[in-house]
Amino acid sequence: MLSAFIGCGTGIAVWLMTAATQRVHEGLFGIGHLQRLSAMVELNPIRTVVVPAVGGLVLGLLTLGISRIYTRRTVDPIEANALFGGRMSLTGSLIVVLQTIISNGVGASIGLEAGYTQIGSAIASRWGHAFRVRRTELRLLVGCGAAAAIAGAFNAPLTGAFYAFELVIGTYSLATFAPVAVSAIVSVAVVQAIGGSPFELELQVPTHIDGLDYIPILALGMLCALVGIAIMRGVTVTEDLFRRSGVPIWLRPGIGGLAVGILALVTPAVLSSGHGALGIVIEAPYPLYYVVILVCLKATASAISIGSGFRGGLFFASLFLGALLGKAFSGVLLAVSTAHAVSPVVCALVGMSGLAVAIIGGPLTMGFLVLEATGSLPLTVAVLAACVVSSLTVRRTFGYSFATWRFHLRGEAIRSAVDVGWMRNLTVGRMMRREVRTVRAGTPLSAFRRDFPLGATQRVVVLDEADRYAGIVLLAEAHADPDDAHTVADIVHYIDTMLLPQMTIKEAVAMFENAESDALVVVDAPDSRHVIGLLTEQYALRRYSDELDRRRRELSGE
Repeated sequence: MLSAFIGCGTGIAVWLMTAATQRVHEGLFGIGHLQRLSAMVELNPIRTVVVPAVGGLVLGLLTLGISRIYTRRTVDPIEANALFGGRMSLTGSLIVVLQTIISNGVGASIGLEAGYTQIGSAIASRWGHAFRVRRTELRLLVGCGAAAAIAGAFNAPLTGAFYAFELVIGTYSLATFAPVAVSAIVSVAVVQAIGGSPFELELQVPTHIDGLDYIPILALGMLCALVGIAIMRGVTVTEDLFRRSGVPIWLRPGIGGLAVGILALVTPAVLSSGHGALGIVIEAPYPLYYVVILVCLKATASAISIGSGFRGGLFFASLFLGALLGKAFSGVLLAVSTAHAVSPVVCALVGMSGLAVAIIGGPLTMGFLVLEATGSLPLTVAVLAACVVSSLTVRRTFGYSFATWRFHLRGEAIRSAVDVGWMRNLTVGRMMRREVRTVRAGTPLSAFRRDFPLGATQRVVVLDEADRYAGIVLLAEAHADPDDAHTVADIVHYIDTMLLPQMTIKEAVAMFENAESDALVVVDAPDSRHVIGLLTEQYALRRYSDELDRRRRELSGE
């Protein structure tokens, strides 16, 4: 029931965002109600340059103002599920939606899909909190919201479901399929009932693909991987150039918008995500040089848009770029060999999926997208083959999708949405034992042996005169020392090795290994060194093993 309501709410949000962006395009660029911005043959040159530049400036100032009021960083569904157990901010997500609509509305070369999944997942997270579901179920509901968003945007429930499995939930199991599928189906039904999906492809595709065609198809998959890596690197380079330029953050989108507007003077196809231009590009008999130029222009515009600070994603932009790349690949094949050339439509669809897999990830997601868009099973098999090659090439040579690459740049060591946040929540402060037996450093060993006979405990924490941590004394070692003139301070260990309560289980285990100790003291801070607890290696490893087993059962659906 929850997933059905999430699908309904997300479907309405997808339609509202799409309709709002279309109205902005109509008002700012002067296009008709049934026209698409990227499909226009020509636009008013002044509007083409001024609208993205001024729109970028407005976005920059708006973002600056919002950042002074709302200081929390908004996380996306992948990061929320990987690190925070599915917890997302609805307020922050609404801000992201507003920024995305403005960015796409003024013509920045980015898609709305990031905004779709953000608001869908945030709605799901809020519903989960309202019903007080467990961490695992909250992560599943966030996946339902993302599935509903993509399904409604592309009129493709299977695509939305496997987007959630591959990218947001991080795994597939029969236990999770039902709610995700319900959410996706309800979203598609709602979007169709309100006004229809923004993504529609009506193509004539071949009913059969020859075995020899798979050789260039697989080569195209590898090429898509390399181009995808170049685009992701290009976004990073663009961000770095803006950062080094010294231009204020609020001014960067305006400069980026000006650059995109200048590129759009060559062709309006570089504006917005490219929904309108995609269907035209796949079947239009463009000359090879024009397709190559369009690939370069669109890739540059997308890198500038993201790098300068416009808000959005590369989902649909990667589909459009991939279709262009496939068309260019087909043109090169036709120029090299006219005896056996792959259909340009097949190459375009293979390139569309292959590049999207390289940048976004999810080979099954893109395979189902082609299947639901064309209904051709032979073409889907070829697309899946190319997607697997593209995915493996990116993994071996680069190792990240666009989302996880940006996490890496921020210092987050996550590669997918698989839940690793529990490791951060399992801190030393939660595992330590607070009852600690202590002794003064100046206590003679004779008195120590009297107060702590053999068998009373294994170790005692030593404190100095200021009640600061001064080490650990082992009971067996103290009883083995025959010199009564010695004090406890003469036989202490681990004086400078301490745990802090905020340390994770991973950091604690590493300290146990480095110190070669089976127990360490927990202090409140390195400077004050006030003892607040004790943690043993055996207990820490047992808790770690129990949590790993619990996550394994969750992944397998047990």
